[in-house]
Amino acid sequence: MSDMRQKIVAAIRKIPRGKVSTYGAVARGAGYPGASRQVAWTLHRSFGLPWHRVLGAGGEIRLRGDSAIEQRLRLEAEGVAFRGRRVDMRKHEYRFPRAKAGKRKGRGSCP
Repeated sequence: MSDMRQKIVAAIRKIPRGKVSTYGAVARGAGYPGASRQVAWTLHRSFGLPWHRVLGAGGEIRLRGDSAIEQRLRLEAEGVAFRGRRVDMRKHEYRFPRAKAGKRKGRGSCP
């Protein structure tokens, strides 16, 4: 498994029961901003992940057909509330901790 995929899987596993995140937020949480397609691909190719907790931007279920129904039912079973067709992100969005900035490497620091 590639390093990127391992980090994406680890980020997805951090989303607790009753919370959701977006493809883009998972990518940022894994340290790969802009890699939302890789998050979708990882979910598609992996087993045993809480896939139902990952949504499109704004809390929209991006799957279609029976998969979309199953995702909504799984989320509702975890207590996730919807506002129409979208998850109420104000209540249920999981926010990944911000990555701590490393020491800045500058030239000639003052004592």
